[in-house]
Amino acid sequence: MIKRCSVLLTALVTSLMLTQAVHADGLSDITDRGTLRVAVPQDFPPFGSVGPDMQPRGLDIDTAKLIADQLKVKLQLTPVNSTNRIPFLTTGKVDLVISSLGKNPEREQVIDFSSAYAPFYLAVFGPPEAAVANLDDLKGKTISVTRGAIEDIELSKVAPEGTTIKRFEDNNSTIAAYLAGQTDLIASGNVVMVAISEKNPKRIPALKLKLKDSPVYVGINKNQPALLEKVNQIIASGKTDGSLEKNSQTWLKQPLPADL
Repeated sequence: MIKRCSVLLTALVTSLMLTQAVHADGLSDITDRGTLRVAVPQDFPPFGSVGPDMQPRGLDIDTAKLIADQLKVKLQLTPVNSTNRIPFLTTGKVDLVISSLGKNPEREQVIDFSSAYAPFYLAVFGPPEAAVANLDDLKGKTISVTRGAIEDIELSKVAPEGTTIKRFEDNNSTIAAYLAGQTDLIASGNVVMVAISEKNPKRIPALKLKLKDSPVYVGINKNQPALLEKVNQIIASGKTDGSLEKNSQTWLKQPLPADL
């Protein structure tokens, strides 16, 4: 019994220490340490990947650099995946998550989110010359989409009668059908369109209709008002001075949305 109580007490103390560490003044900790620790993706281009020089690169990495530069501290990057990125933040391993992180009610119960810094959305894309301005313009058009993907679900909800939706079993097949001219349009995510632009400049897909908008945010621990405010100030300045526009053009091959 004594041993069990000791174990429980140790666990409680550890938990309290961890909570205190996480909920300390994050902004002061960063400036005092002189280092900003950021969780970033390493296998999700163009937001984050490993370059030929074996160094991390991507939109999220450039965003992390922007924030570190504005804070006048060194940058320490920690590669994460979609599963461990939030736990790395809540357990104090990193100060921020900049990893193509979308916002939803469940996540908002656990962490806070900055202002949006880059677009991420599902949409219908097609050649620049394709005359598609609204849903009715999809009538008579053939659209490739990956079967069962969220873009398939969203497109099926709104496509008017007379639209032909060709469903393929994987993203590569969906893309190949569009590139080969087997379909007029393609429904997918904007980051997939970047890959298409790099593979086939002759059939570069232009945005036609958005299906679902889900921009990305910086993840910050709860109860960090000073850090949250500072990050939001940096993002706002980045929108004003063109830094985030440059990131979007470089990595997403498109302008930063005016309403972001």
